[in-house]
Amino acid sequence: MGMSPAVSPRPNPPGSSAPVNAAKAKSLVHLVHNKTAPSPSLASAATTPGGPDADEGLAEEMNDKVANQFAFGPRLGEGTYATVFRGHYRDDPSKLVAIKKMKKNAEWQDGINLDSLREMKYLAELHHPYLIELIAVFTTKDENINLVLEHLPGGELQDLWQDKTIAYGGADVKAWANMLCQAVWWLHENFVLHRDIKSNNIIIAADNSLKLADFGLARTFANPEADMTYNVITRFYRPPELFLGSTHYGGCVDMWSVGCVIAEVAIREFFLPSATDLAHLGVITEVFGVPTEQDWPGLSKLRFWKEQMEGLPPKRPQPLSWWKQRMPLIGDAGIDLVRGLLTMDPSKRLSARQALDHHYWTSLPRPQRKELLPKKGGKEGEKAMGEQLKRVGGEIESGRTDKVARKLDFGAAR
Repeated sequence: MGMSPAVSPRPNPPGSSAPVNAAKAKSLVHLVHNKTAPSPSLASAATTPGGPDADEGLAEEMNDKVANQFAFGPRLGEGTYATVFRGHYRDDPSKLVAIKKMKKNAEWQDGINLDSLREMKYLAELHHPYLIELIAVFTTKDENINLVLEHLPGGELQDLWQDKTIAYGGADVKAWANMLCQAVWWLHENFVLHRDIKSNNIIIAADNSLKLADFGLARTFANPEADMTYNVITRFYRPPELFLGSTHYGGCVDMWSVGCVIAEVAIREFFLPSATDLAHLGVITEVFGVPTEQDWPGLSKLRFWKEQMEGLPPKRPQPLSWWKQRMPLIGDAGIDLVRGLLTMDPSKRLSARQALDHHYWTSLPRPQRKELLPKKGGKEGEKAMGEQLKRVGGEIESGRTDKVARKLDFGAAR
């Protein structure tokens, strides 16, 4: 029997599929650390006796109460969009937090980047042991928005598997893979797509838990008729249907990314590296073959199929022996899971629920206990946390070779 998710599903999607607007952003600022709801006064001035002035005073009082709970410490990282500090609770300096101070920009409405608003929205609404926790939000006198996030000193998962001085085995990979699958299952149960799952958006907590971070490209997918942009997900983790221009998709796009992450942890290198978007579809077909309409019904109807794939010579996918040679660390069951996640036809790809029901979790070895998982930690891990959090939500790299962030257009299709 497969390992069941640890948290009960919630039947209704959080929020709506509409973009985050300024009113919602202002209400998010007044979240307090115990997750009480934002003040209703911000939504309607008429609901509070005393009118708008009373509402403004109440909002300021709430904001000050939240802000005074935290003290800023040393700077951990600074980028174009945010500066990250180590912080702590004033009443208990041993309780550390990360404070992400968003930089204002006159080009954005209310001075806040849309992707940052989106990140605040979903972190405020979604809570799970394997998602980064938004503890509180407050403004300072310079009107900067500050996100108080949990302190994650273990650094990024990518740094861990790239560090060849750290040894780990199949049980460790299985534990990390299971935490990631549980996090994505919870998002999808709540009708939320992450749309940028990758190893350096997964940060390791002090207790060795994995925490999925960076929700700047997240959105709901409760409406199956809604058009969505295909220009999402960092190239190495982007599924073939997005390269072919699909604008109607669900959790399947995240599951391809999950498969790529598990594969690269297993082989300790990028699984599907490429230099350009144009070349990446060729990298995918080198491993998975050139699909046909019979393999993938509806393939020829995708908008870029004609220019990208029509007329390509037939190519068979790599045999099972190729996978066994590349991924001995996760065994036959792990390879079967990864291949199920990396199925070319998105309708045949494993869902998050199906991934958690896979026999990989009950095969030997069993997942490693969290306290025994290897980690980097120390100042190096904390610095990596600062580097990750300083990026604006949704900033994705066009490729590992040039480290250039693409500016996404969310105007027409989301």
